[in-house]
Amino acid sequence: MEQFREAALNDQPQITDNVETGVSPFDAGARPTPMMEQYIEIKAANEGSLLFYRMGDFYELFFDDAVEASRALGITLTKRGKHLGEDIPMCGVPVHAADDYLQKLIARGFRVAVCEQTEDPAEAKKRGSKSVVRRDVIRLVTPGTITEEKLLDPSEANFLMTLGRVKGAEDGHMALAWIDISTGTFRVSETASGRLLADIMRVDPRELIVAEPVFHDPELRPVFDIIGRAVTPQPASLFDSATAEARIKRYFEVAALDGFGQFSRSELSAISGAIAYIEKTQISERPPLMYPEREQEGSALFIDPATRANLELTRTLSGSRDGSLLKAIDRTVTGGGARLLAERLTSPLTDPGAIVMRQDAVSFFLGEQQLAEGLRAELKGVPDMPRALSRLAVGRGGPRDLGALQRGLEASRGIAALLAGCNLPPELDEARAALVALPQDYAEHLDCALDDELPLLKRDGGFVRAGYHAELDEMRALRDQSRRIIAGLQARYMDETGIKSLKIKHNNVLGYFIEVPASHQETMTGSAEAKGRFIHRQTMASAMRFTTTELAELESKIANAADRALSIELAIFDELTNETVAHADAIRAGAAALAVLDVSAALAALAEEQGYCRPMVDASLAFNIVAGRHPVVEQALRRQAANPFVANDCDLSPEGGEKHGAIWLLTGPNMGGKSTFLRQNALIAIMAQMGSFVPAGAAHIGVVDRLFSRVGASDDLARGRSTFMVEMVETAAILNQAGERSLVILDEIGRGTATFDGLSIAWASVEYLHEKNRCRALFATHFHEMTALSEKLARLANVTMRVKEWDGDVVFLHEVAKGAADRSYGVQVARLAGLPEAVVERARDVLHQLEAGETSGKADKLIDDLPLFSVEVKREQPKPKGNEALTEAILALSPDEMTPREAMDVIYKLKELAVKRE
Repeated sequence: MEQFREAALNDQPQITDNVETGVSPFDAGARPTPMMEQYIEIKAANEGSLLFYRMGDFYELFFDDAVEASRALGITLTKRGKHLGEDIPMCGVPVHAADDYLQKLIARGFRVAVCEQTEDPAEAKKRGSKSVVRRDVIRLVTPGTITEEKLLDPSEANFLMTLGRVKGAEDGHMALAWIDISTGTFRVSETASGRLLADIMRVDPRELIVAEPVFHDPELRPVFDIIGRAVTPQPASLFDSATAEARIKRYFEVAALDGFGQFSRSELSAISGAIAYIEKTQISERPPLMYPEREQEGSALFIDPATRANLELTRTLSGSRDGSLLKAIDRTVTGGGARLLAERLTSPLTDPGAIVMRQDAVSFFLGEQQLAEGLRAELKGVPDMPRALSRLAVGRGGPRDLGALQRGLEASRGIAALLAGCNLPPELDEARAALVALPQDYAEHLDCALDDELPLLKRDGGFVRAGYHAELDEMRALRDQSRRIIAGLQARYMDETGIKSLKIKHNNVLGYFIEVPASHQETMTGSAEAKGRFIHRQTMASAMRFTTTELAELESKIANAADRALSIELAIFDELTNETVAHADAIRAGAAALAVLDVSAALAALAEEQGYCRPMVDASLAFNIVAGRHPVVEQALRRQAANPFVANDCDLSPEGGEKHGAIWLLTGPNMGGKSTFLRQNALIAIMAQMGSFVPAGAAHIGVVDRLFSRVGASDDLARGRSTFMVEMVETAAILNQAGERSLVILDEIGRGTATFDGLSIAWASVEYLHEKNRCRALFATHFHEMTALSEKLARLANVTMRVKEWDGDVVFLHEVAKGAADRSYGVQVARLAGLPEAVVERARDVLHQLEAGETSGKADKLIDDLPLFSVEVKREQPKPKGNEALTEAILALSPDEMTPREAMDVIYKLKELAVKRE
């Protein structure tokens, strides 16, 4: 590959670029060459982006861009000439493989400015030998604005988010707007500094755009530091709320925004910033975005960032999709369905009525399994129509995108027919109506126009079906069958003139011509009719050459047939693209309907496969889970063919005359299943409110408005926070924000500090949850002293993870039962973990002394001379007599290694030991 690039750089005509005839664009000198001047000027206008500078068949990068790109892409860094006395670093990527390299750069957080030639090199030559072909940036490629199929994960949305802030605004001073340019989704919602990070993490944008003053605000900077490279500061003018309305109306070509709804000034600022950034990155293209849709505050379950991470909803703590809740419940068969499922999972509803509508859709497919299977079979063949539409709208689409729309519309017709006559619940009925409303004339037009086999790029041609366009068919025939057409014309002339030796030939001077023997001159020129038709071109010694108007026109058509055929196809492509964009709203509505059908049928398949139940979700404060299971752990155990998951109940509902939910204080050993039990109840609540069935025998959940979870330990050394400090910060957030409709999951609060400090903090936290927050909560702890709180706090109940001891070991039953644990079994767990036996024995000894109170006030009573070695000495005492000696002898046997004779000998020896014991 490198040698081809070398040739491209040195062979100026091949580059179709450099008209500095023979002058290297990299020559050193007092001032840069014209080409380098152009590069420096374009680069200066696009600071912060790697500049892909088009030179022939390569995008070249120079200076620091080349150094960064070569390191990120693992490609060779070379040098070309000098600039201001120093070598110019350079690297490049082939144009045809640019998407692969862009994918790697975008994944690493880079932004790329794509610079193309914007004029024909021949035009540049007319301006003079020193002129450079005009170039300009045609697009800024950023993580939040990509549309290419290769660069996008079909199962994940690709959101660009903007933060708008208007200080002093009466109706809220901050708002977030987010766009998926690949599908046209556009939403906006107000936010506040206290929940800003949670609202951002809920959407999980690939890029967050903020005004420069906001970026440097000390109050918000910690949030941006957590998000990292995804945050991009931009000029404040992009977010100006005074000009926002005009920008929005101009983009959507409307006279007023009343039809969009009512927006606050901060929301208008965020919307305007998003549109301005899209215009900046897409240059001359305008993606067909949906109208901004306002999300009402409180319409989605609030999940704080720590909870979202701890519960591993879409990614595990290590960043993997495997092991997440999303992976465990995803049975969708389309990209749009997978994205909608992820959206529902990360933004569960708080409106019981809307939740019930989703549940009704799942229930319908559970009751109509044959229909559901047929639907899912049809959906498997549905391409990603919204993303194909977006690529076509911004000029980056190809024939296969049109083909994707054609197949999608055809499949939609079949699915609508499949659902016809069914008594569908409201959500599914709306989806069917959207499919029926898809433009059939447009679908038929695509079917008529597009060939069965489509090329990747429109410039390759060959994507228009034969018979669709008469002139195109003629040009293709001329291009592909010119010899046969010339032979047919020759045969006709032979018949008309009666000259059997007439030939139509071709050379580089005359082109196509008719040649006859000189003896037939009279036939060709003897009559006025012949003279008018056959035009003399050349006389040879033994032959004469003629042409005709028909042959001349045919020659011209043959010469230009390929170019003309491609030109016609490109015009048809543009016509079809314009028609596609005109139907954008209907196509997106149909695609959204397919996603709803996919998610509903997929959740039904999940419920049937895993034995999930339909939860009752209402506006009460109930939280009663019967035989609940952890959806991820349960499936992992099945894959491993391990013991089945142990189901457990959880009832935090108000009891008797209580007006608030209960708190369960959960004690028990490590590895007993406390964390699993805590997480599974939080996950069940999320699944219920996203509209899914849940892993339980039965469930009644009063809508949870805020979910908090503090499970697991981690530090944040980058911000100077120890594990305990992180624990306290997260606990503080819970105690300051939880309300009576909240669900709080807390695990081992206070374990990161001294025992009495930790116990005090945990004790006070439980009291605060009970008296002030008054929420439903699960609180796991090793501080057994806290079980005494149940006598003081009316809504607090003690529960424990059941265990059994057997021959000095502990057996975990993973069952939750009423009552309290009297010990933690830490030493037994340490033994199971493989600690040296000497350490385990010494730990038992110390534990017994502590429990017996033998060390009250005096730590030196625990000190023995080399206690670990004392344990070893005890283990090396003379072998015991009697029963113990006989037992040890038996345990020392290895039957698999013994011959029959050796086994007989052992029996005699064991008998001798038994006699001695007597």
